[in-house]
Amino acid sequence: MKKKITVVILWAMTFALFPPAQAQQPAKVPRIAYFSAGSASSQASRLEVFRQGLRDLGYADGKDIVIEQRYADGKLDRVAALATELVRLKLAVIVTGGPAATRAAKEATATIPIVMGFDYDPVGSGVVASLARPGGNVTGLSSLAPEISGKQLELLKEVLPRLSRVAVLGNSTEPGIGQLRKEAELVAGAFKVNLQYLDVLAPKDIGTAFQAASKDRAEALLALSSFVIISERAQIADLAIKNRLPAIYPWPEFVEDGGLMTYGPSSNDLFRRAATYADKILKGAKPADLPVEQPKKFELIINLKAAKQIGLTIPPNVLARADKVIR
Repeated sequence: MKKKITVVILWAMTFALFPPAQAQQPAKVPRIAYFSAGSASSQASRLEVFRQGLRDLGYADGKDIVIEQRYADGKLDRVAALATELVRLKLAVIVTGGPAATRAAKEATATIPIVMGFDYDPVGSGVVASLARPGGNVTGLSSLAPEISGKQLELLKEVLPRLSRVAVLGNSTEPGIGQLRKEAELVAGAFKVNLQYLDVLAPKDIGTAFQAASKDRAEALLALSSFVIISERAQIADLAIKNRLPAIYPWPEFVEDGGLMTYGPSSNDLFRRAATYADKILKGAKPADLPVEQPKKFELIINLKAAKQIGLTIPPNVLARADKVIR
């Protein structure tokens, strides 16, 4: 009897000291990808906001989740390959930093959940079936607010009361561009402002566009959202200053890179909200059941340094409404 008890004790000690391999394995940590057609530097603030959103929801990077990053550095021919590479990593979620990455990810996988940080027109481009019922494996945030272009034109008119000619930079191939142009044209008609639409399909078109604006004696510049325009924002802001053109842009990054004014959806708010989508999916929700949300917060940011460079005085009533003023 004593011999049997001794054997049992020895087995128990062995099990305690050397548990089965399965018991030794740590819990699997979900992997999230942050994927953008832009560069790491251009996406740094958005990624940090997304990370902070996850931290606020109780996730510790490296402990509860692991975030993989992939950037195409503005080279659209690399986006598809990067998407394919990400799909091989057995990810829990792919968070995209713009429309190009979203479309590539959607083409690469129909099973891994995809959360859009923003998209100009996810319904019009076919990324989702509808905002309320996206279907498939894609959901997230839409940045489309067609009235934005009209509001931007109104702000230019407030800054330049005698404004009569505005050059509009856009990309005719981008989803949602038609709605933005239509809204701008409605407001321009009410203000008796002539719009000169300049198509920017590639970086090489930017210099030509500014030459055309100068030839047509444009008095201000309105830049609409597109991948090319966002990617080349530093060049565009610099040319606007050199041509002494008061300009308004769609994202805060333009003003950070020397532009005069921006009015549009808050990118910080969009990417903070993207974290809530990732959280819901990690807890078992399906993208098809999570409605796509539209912008809730908009920001007016003014760069007084840029205003000084072109000899422009921003009216006090416009400055008073700014969410942020760069001095």
